[in-house]
Amino acid sequence: MVPPAMDDPRLRGRPTSDPRLRNAQHLPSYTPTPLPPARPLTSSTAAAQAIVASVAPPNGARAQGEVVAGAATVAVRKTGENRPLFCVVCASNQNRSMEAHKVLANANFRVTSFGTGSAVRLPGPSIDKPNIYPFGTPYNTIFEDLERKDRRLYTANGLLPMLDRNRRIKLAPERWADSPPTADVVITCEERCWDAVCDDLMHRGGSYNRPVHVINIEIKDNHEEALIAGQAILDLANAIENATDLDEEIAGIIRAQRAKHPHQILHTVCYY
Repeated sequence: MVPPAMDDPRLRGRPTSDPRLRNAQHLPSYTPTPLPPARPLTSSTAAAQAIVASVAPPNGARAQGEVVAGAATVAVRKTGENRPLFCVVCASNQNRSMEAHKVLANANFRVTSFGTGSAVRLPGPSIDKPNIYPFGTPYNTIFEDLERKDRRLYTANGLLPMLDRNRRIKLAPERWADSPPTADVVITCEERCWDAVCDDLMHRGGSYNRPVHVINIEIKDNHEEALIAGQAILDLANAIENATDLDEEIAGIIRAQRAKHPHQILHTVCYY
């Protein structure tokens, strides 16, 4: 059962939009660069399962040579270092969650990312004609499909640059419902995604009796605000990883995050 939300700002009413968030601006013209030829990309799920299978010994200490979940590379951690695994979630695992995934992976955090939607939905030539793909469709496949349909349109609206970034991070968008029970902290990018994650964890039954902090940072789904929020999520991840006792310190971490950044925040504890 999901316990009551801790310090839920919805009880006080939703505040108006914060003037510190800037208006989205037009992206510059973009020419995609060729993909680097070398290394194979992995999925978040496969990397997370590798952690479950080979990293955690019976005493709970982390093993040497730990895998960074969801990243395109493997990093070696110090023996005995018990670092949290972050999971970033938006609707389609395309814009907001992937910007945060990139920022956290570049800072050498352990990170995965997923989407809560039933399918990947991207803007099309009109509002009633979106581009829809199943989860698991490689980012490169989506990139090539949109480039073939209308390179000029999808460059101008930022989709091709976004997909070019994504295909360099991991193989394909992944669905939250298929995620393994490995995350220590789940950061969602929209309240409906937070609700979906909490509902899903409740229905999983909590059979492992393993707590997971679920935090929502409300982010408008455009490229500029995803960039801004990526840095806010990095600050949050740093504070969480530096905590001595996260369960005791999380309320203070959330207060400090609200004071420093303009995004609305929700927090609760669920169980795997």
